[in-house]
Amino acid sequence: MSRPLLQLALDHTTLPAALQDAAVLQEYVDIVEAGTILCLSEGINAVKALRNLCPKKIIVADWKVADAGETLAEQAFRAGANWMTIICAAPLATVEKGHAVAQSCGGEIQMELFGNWTLEDARAWHRTGVRQAIYHRGRDAQASGQQWGEADLAKMKALSDIGLALSVTGGITPEDVALFKGIHVKAFIAGRSLAGAADPARAAAEFHAQIDAIWGGRDA
Repeated sequence: MSRPLLQLALDHTTLPAALQDAAVLQEYVDIVEAGTILCLSEGINAVKALRNLCPKKIIVADWKVADAGETLAEQAFRAGANWMTIICAAPLATVEKGHAVAQSCGGEIQMELFGNWTLEDARAWHRTGVRQAIYHRGRDAQASGQQWGEADLAKMKALSDIGLALSVTGGITPEDVALFKGIHVKAFIAGRSLAGAADPARAAAEFHAQIDAIWGGRDA
């Protein structure tokens, strides 16, 4: 398995605040995400601004698309995104159309796993050509005290076995990284634990140290 990447999630409500944190952290992360909250607040300009600020980084448009897959994918990739998210409840036709646009632009679709989905759904996404999914512990679930558990890891392993590389998110801290050894992790996604840290660079370094301890260094 390749070394997981570190992704900065920017779920700010204003673009200036998001850009400020992106400017500080872009040197220490591999991926910069225009989060859903930011995109709802600032629109497609959030993706464009992050692409301009971070020309060499992977940029994610976390739009959680549910319909109009072709149109929204065209907008996301034209704005500079490399990856775009589609919500797992979207019809397969939406996934197919979004994936086709992503392929034509050299980008990728990520399936966002919220609520109810099945492994048969995952197999259908994989047959379409999608190779990424996001395993998500939502804000509300975190607030209610939901922890990562064996059931999560079993589902992740099943998704990995299908052939989907997983980005893991939901209050992730460096201490959590070791839980996911043996899972095909594409990226660890962190928002508040990076942007909200007293020393963001040190926080990012702690993530990288934990990733290196399990998967090896960047040049390994």
